[in-house]
Amino acid sequence: MSLVRLENVFKEYMLGEQRVNALIDVTLSIEHGSFLAIAGPSGSGKSTILNLVGCIDSPSKGKVFVDGQDVSDKTPDQLADLRARTIGFIFQTFNLFPVLSAEENIEYPLLQLREVGAAERRDRVRKYLDIVGLTKFADHRPNQLSGGQRQRVAIARALATQSKIVLADEPTANLDHTTGEGILQLMKQINREYKTTFIFSTHDGRVMTMADRLVRMEDGRLTAPTVEPVVAVRSAAMREKIMKFLYEHRDFYMSVPWKINTDAPTWVVLASVESLDGVDYIQKQLAAQVPFYVAMHELMSEARQQGIQVEGWP
Repeated sequence: MSLVRLENVFKEYMLGEQRVNALIDVTLSIEHGSFLAIAGPSGSGKSTILNLVGCIDSPSKGKVFVDGQDVSDKTPDQLADLRARTIGFIFQTFNLFPVLSAEENIEYPLLQLREVGAAERRDRVRKYLDIVGLTKFADHRPNQLSGGQRQRVAIARALATQSKIVLADEPTANLDHTTGEGILQLMKQINREYKTTFIFSTHDGRVMTMADRLVRMEDGRLTAPTVEPVVAVRSAAMREKIMKFLYEHRDFYMSVPWKINTDAPTWVVLASVESLDGVDYIQKQLAAQVPFYVAMHELMSEARQQGIQVEGWP
């Protein structure tokens, strides 16, 4: 059974005296564990789909099923309960409470779940802070964190309720390239390790490339095909292997002065410090036999042996 299913969904809005057809006869199934990107120009309807799946809005016509429940005609209270227990949200503007620390922001949605006591809340906060690599920043407020760190707090908050579905609305839009790449790699690894379903609304080509499935929209309609393979078979397994390694060593990786972009057919290692010669820096770390760099070099060599071009790595 699909985790999410839209059946012949229409959504209309009134904008003044004008009727806007946001969605027109959309039918879509999303399986458990998907990493799905919904792409299209502004006004194409992709955010409207996220609002329907997120139980923030209801269809004008048609059916929406989430985790086996028909949510098309539920009351606001019923939708709120399902939303709190099943769905996590990540926004491009982070939407963190500025007066709360990182751990308090993550704990906040758990306060709505009466069955989750104080001890379990603390355990979950610690667990998800560790997953996103922010244990050392637990007591920092948002204005003391970088954009990437704030987005990591938002990811931990979305996961803390143990949501089956995470809806991400342009999550990389306000992040620089290397930070956005790190955030995507983190979400992809969480998807693989915990089978959390991620659904993105995006313009970002990096998200589309990393997605397992790509849905394109235009003028409120799905454009064929509704599912596109977006990762080259040759490099997919190697990409996953490297991402898993970086995730397992995320505390170290997030402090290095470079990031790897595996989106394009040619992978590129980019220095995140303008004055840094990335290749020279990495060569010195390899000469010093730093374990992280030695292991990473073996992975990059393996990628090259498989015919994948890598630039910016010695």
